[in-house]
Amino acid sequence: MATHIEMPKLSDTMTEGTVVRWLKNLGDEVEIGDEIAEIETDKATMAMEAFDEGTLSEILIEEGGKAAVGATLAILRDEGEADAAPEEEPSTEAPVPEMASDPPAHLEPVALEAKGPELAPEPTVEPATEPATEPPSSPVARPTTSRRIKASPLARKMAQTNGVDLAGLTGSGPGGRIVRKDVVAAMGKADTIESTTESGRVAVSTPVATPEPALSLEAGDQRIELSSLRRITAERLLASKTTIPHFYLHTEADAAPLMEIRRQVNLQAEASHGNKYTVNDLILKAVIGALQAVPSVNATFQGDHILQFGEIGVAVAVAVEDGLVTPVVRNATTKSLLQISREVKDFAARAREGRLLPNEFDGGTITVSNLGAYGVEAFDAIINPPQAAIISVGSIVEKPVVAGGEIVPGLRLDLGLSCDHRVVDGAVGAEFLAQVRKLIEKPALMLV
Repeated sequence: MATHIEMPKLSDTMTEGTVVRWLKNLGDEVEIGDEIAEIETDKATMAMEAFDEGTLSEILIEEGGKAAVGATLAILRDEGEADAAPEEEPSTEAPVPEMASDPPAHLEPVALEAKGPELAPEPTVEPATEPATEPPSSPVARPTTSRRIKASPLARKMAQTNGVDLAGLTGSGPGGRIVRKDVVAAMGKADTIESTTESGRVAVSTPVATPEPALSLEAGDQRIELSSLRRITAERLLASKTTIPHFYLHTEADAAPLMEIRRQVNLQAEASHGNKYTVNDLILKAVIGALQAVPSVNATFQGDHILQFGEIGVAVAVAVEDGLVTPVVRNATTKSLLQISREVKDFAARAREGRLLPNEFDGGTITVSNLGAYGVEAFDAIINPPQAAIISVGSIVEKPVVAGGEIVPGLRLDLGLSCDHRVVDGAVGAEFLAQVRKLIEKPALMLV
């Protein structure tokens, strides 16, 4: 009996995934619990486990291919079971029922092969003086394509609607199957698409959805396709910037006390557990303490009300090769500085290897973005929805400061706060930022 391996829903926001790599080959035996593929979601790349056993007989989504949640990626069959014969699909000349929207990916047949549409050219009128090559009773020959055109039903419908000849396309799907993106690409290469209006006149319109870039590629240009992570990040940040009324606050903290206590705890750590604390570890601890003092920042806007969170989850921005991820230190008020430091180091290491789990992105109530290691002194960050605030941390800079009426050398740290004005008013944001500065300048307070 054939078992379909479907694209799993690996996070609450996931709508599609990308098959990064198949860990099993065709013909391999698969046991329950085996890792069979690496899947890239909108949050991370992770291994997909098998929930059934059998022989991997078909791979329908090749490496690099995208599929909607619920779509069939591959087929398992029992040992010795023959592959099912391909079903015969009606000719594309048959009427195609109207659909309100594209059919769900999981309803699309996964191994469908069908004859291409018959080509019916206009009959050629032969001169009367030329002898007929066939008896008069013979019908006009209707040539057919020499190969069976493999295409998904959606691709066939789009091709028929837009006048794209499937016979001239090369499929990028499994086994050379023509899929939606192949038809879309063919549409994009055409200057226009002609469609007939109700009045019978021909209207010229631009393709509705085309992957072609707005600008033509010049010498040295490179087209870089969006990964799932980059695309979802772009969508969310655009939504954040256009729908959340941001306002920004900045303050400068004396970082000398923070650096001194870091030096002391690292000396002690070296002699005991060996963990090396970073400046960011101490800043995270300061943010947690400030949220406890000003809990109204630990909230989210809910349309007709504000939801104030009972727990604190600090999302830490981690730069990866393909963008930015924000794993969350959950239940942060219950964790020591050592626990926070180790957890963040583990997040950073696994993030760069693409091994974070979807639930490690959940539960964030504020985000900390630190660009100090890159030499950035100050910046404004974009809020990470549905949170109401994000802290931006710059580099610690040695500069002249006034102390006791004299100019002396000092270590200064710029702290920025981006706030959702629907949740956080200016005075509340300023109070919160002042609390963060206070704990950085008197770091012993956050260690008690």
